[in-house]
Amino acid sequence: MRSFAFISVLCTLLVLATFSAAWPWPQGDSLRHGFLVGKRADKAAAETAATTQTAKKTDAARTQTAKQTDTAATSGSTATGTNTAKETGKASKTGTAKGTKTSSSTSSISIDPRLGPGGINMITPSANAQSSYYKIGEYVTFKWNYTSLSITPSAINVVASCSLNSETYTISHNMSVHPTGAVTWDTGKYQASATVPLLTASYTLIVYDVDSNPSAVASAGHLSSQNQYVFGMYLPQSYTPLNSYECVTCNGAMSELERQALGFIFTMATITVFSFTWFAGGFGAFST
Repeated sequence: MRSFAFISVLCTLLVLATFSAAWPWPQGDSLRHGFLVGKRADKAAAETAATTQTAKKTDAARTQTAKQTDTAATSGSTATGTNTAKETGKASKTGTAKGTKTSSSTSSISIDPRLGPGGINMITPSANAQSSYYKIGEYVTFKWNYTSLSITPSAINVVASCSLNSETYTISHNMSVHPTGAVTWDTGKYQASATVPLLTASYTLIVYDVDSNPSAVASAGHLSSQNQYVFGMYLPQSYTPLNSYECVTCNGAMSELERQALGFIFTMATITVFSFTWFAGGFGAFST
């Protein structure tokens, strides 16, 4: 009985061994390697898919950013172009209007060449005054009217020319033109900081167009250089007693020696006349 059971178990093992040997199992380590290769392949495929997805998202984000940038640039260019066109149109329109107006105003003025150039007529000091003297250090005011002026200068210069040192002193530069011209010269302020000081001398007031020069000849209707008014300026001196004052510019003043010589001459002439009269009377030259 036991022998039969043993034989049955042995037959069963033999059948199983035969069946197992005939089954198409992978050879050697192929089972283990195949499992690993499959696992790695799946992992690599997953990583590739993730990388592809990330790349797609990045490309999509870049495309969206590029579209937004292009849209903003296009809008900005359009707005800039529109504004530039508007400003250019406005400037062209304004410039054309102003140019037309200026051209029309200029062309509408007709100047008779027989009128001659324009000038000024002094109000202060009066044109009838023979001479005017101003103390250096005080305010000096000049006022005038324009005569025969058809074209108003854009501005004028007012200067004073000194004949003693041949210098020109600026009173007003680039001065606006009004129907009545007026300027006040602070000679004290000028003298305090002047590199060329004012002298006791005669000065000539010169008024001329800022676009011209004092020696230029103006055409009819335009302001010519005005240099007819002459005035004097002097430096104040400290007080000097009369007995110690010496007039250095007086040519008729005599010195003490000259006065003594003149007195001696008169004395000798008187003595000579009396002596001759007495001598002639003693000899009866004057008896009848």
